[in-house]
Amino acid sequence: MNDPRISRYRAAAQQMQGGNFSVDIPVGSSDQVGELGQALQNLAQMLDGRFHELEMLATVTEEINAGLVLDEVLGRVFDSFRPIIPYNRIGFALLEQNDTIVRARWAKSDAPELRISKGFSAPLKGSSLQTILDTGQPRILNDLEAYLREHPQSVSTPLIVQEGMRSSLTCPLIAMGKPIGFMFFSSMGPDTYRNAHVAIFKQIAGQLSVIVEKSKLYQQLLEMNDLKNRFLGIAAHDLRNPLAAIKGFADLISGGRLGPVNEKQRMALAHVDRGSEIMLTLINDLLDVSAIESGKLTLRPERIDLNSYLTSCHETNSLLAQGKNIALRLELAAGLPAVTIDQDRMNQVFGNLIGNAIKYSYPATTTRLCATKAGNEVQIAVIDQGQGIPAADMPKLFKDFGKANVLPTAGEKSTGLGLAICRRIVEAHKGRIWCESEVGKGSSFMVAIPCA
Repeated sequence: MNDPRISRYRAAAQQMQGGNFSVDIPVGSSDQVGELGQALQNLAQMLDGRFHELEMLATVTEEINAGLVLDEVLGRVFDSFRPIIPYNRIGFALLEQNDTIVRARWAKSDAPELRISKGFSAPLKGSSLQTILDTGQPRILNDLEAYLREHPQSVSTPLIVQEGMRSSLTCPLIAMGKPIGFMFFSSMGPDTYRNAHVAIFKQIAGQLSVIVEKSKLYQQLLEMNDLKNRFLGIAAHDLRNPLAAIKGFADLISGGRLGPVNEKQRMALAHVDRGSEIMLTLINDLLDVSAIESGKLTLRPERIDLNSYLTSCHETNSLLAQGKNIALRLELAAGLPAVTIDQDRMNQVFGNLIGNAIKYSYPATTTRLCATKAGNEVQIAVIDQGQGIPAADMPKLFKDFGKANVLPTAGEKSTGLGLAICRRIVEAHKGRIWCESEVGKGSSFMVAIPCA
């Protein structure tokens, strides 16, 4: 006679196969069928716990992977993994100097004092960590005090014990088949990792290895970018002084202050002057870019009347427009609010936008400087009747050295940095800058600045 429990067990097994581990499994009496039911129930509980563990691990890993800088990633690790694994301390070390040195890169602990922190290093050769790398397997120490008595020569164990840790689990970090370092989980209680599922730790270490390597490379990129900005700043600053001297002496000579100058010499000096002017513009742009990129752009904001400010911008740039027979028209909406800006920096922005409008427009056209209030911001636009910008060139506009294929109508020079600097200055004011353009009809460059 068939035991009715068998059909129930079969149905439970099918549900577990489909991913449902919270199943009702009747055990009944302690006969062989009942023992089978008990074993099936234990398996369901184990798989259910494992499933939720992996589900949580995937969620945590996704959250951690959102971090970019290494310290940010590791900080998220310490806060996020507690529901999955027990620890009071996490340490992270990298291999350096051709994998001969293990250097602590980051640590965080519940202990009041860190005895092993960033910068602590020890040779890899001959250490227990070398064995971990050779086997590729995590190492569990459930009694650190006993381990220290057996290995009194250990450099790091006494320091961890002094922090109050009594058990530890060390995972090798391997990214793209290459060891990169170690992750150290430590607990203030003994025997914390006696029943640890080594597989889950290996999975955590494997996923963290890739995330950590990505973050390390990104951090190196940031450091290299910072070095590039400092180099640009130093180089540009050192070039500006001699160029200013060259331009100054050229002006003195061409003005006849150092003696008579014939027409050929005057023409040659004019070329020197123009070349020096172009170089000084480029150098000043490079200095602005390096200052902004390195976070050294200092704003001196003040509350100003927008009507008066834009009227001044219009007057300053009108002579430039007249020199090319372009009309510069000012159109201000009624009731413009006051805004808080750094006038010198915003002069750079609107001087550049108006200058570009004149540079890329033909004579006998009109350029408009307009302003209106839109919601909680003021929108200021420079609208020309120039050549317009092809759609393929639009993404280049506000990037460093990004130039459209449109040429200035009178052969004027451009560094390709002006709009990139404008974008950074506007964003430093918590504003927005964008462009709308149609080939053959002209372009509109808009700047939005918060009213508050």
